[in-house]
Amino acid sequence: MKLALFDLDHTLIPFDSGMAWTRFLVARGVLPADAETVYLGYCQQYVDGTLDIHELHRASVAPLASFGMAALRQWAAEFEAQMAPQVPEPMRALVRRHQDAGHLCAIVTATTRFIAEPFGRVFGVADVLATRSLVIGDTLDGGIDGDPCFGVHKLMHVNQWLATRGTRLEALEQSWFYSDSASDLPLLCAVSDPVAVAPDERLRARAIEAGWPILERS
Repeated sequence: MKLALFDLDHTLIPFDSGMAWTRFLVARGVLPADAETVYLGYCQQYVDGTLDIHELHRASVAPLASFGMAALRQWAAEFEAQMAPQVPEPMRALVRRHQDAGHLCAIVTATTRFIAEPFGRVFGVADVLATRSLVIGDTLDGGIDGDPCFGVHKLMHVNQWLATRGTRLEALEQSWFYSDSASDLPLLCAVSDPVAVAPDERLRARAIEAGWPILERS
């Protein structure tokens, strides 16, 4: 078996899916007009190391806690339709090449699952490994269900997913992982063919040192 894994934000798509989702909800009047600025502030705190992924997730999801899952599913469908034209054709083609070659494909992202799944459908990738939001009754709790799909936990989520298919990463004939971020180094180092996509400074340095391919955006 051959496996191709893809990060989402700034890899398959050249933007932050959480910001796109926030703007989408602001445009529909679901979130207040300043929600984008608030989200950016949380993201900056996260980058600065003063906010961890659990706190960032709670801050992002909490404003939606008063809405039921049916409303979220409806918004997700509308969001998918709006995002489809914004997905770069070269990245669609990259995914298709792996699919046409018969490779098992999955998106592996720290993004909240209900935001990531619409992109999975746009790319035609059924398997989306993402951070799961805790749902209590019919509403979002704001917390994370289990471990976030981030950093070393991405590797854990991939191994758990492969275990359901009766295999493990190191047993595969060949495996690729495409990512822009040094936070994904645990998974990049675990596959046979890591690929850096428009990488951040730290990942670019590691890719050059290790001789990994680097894909730049045109």
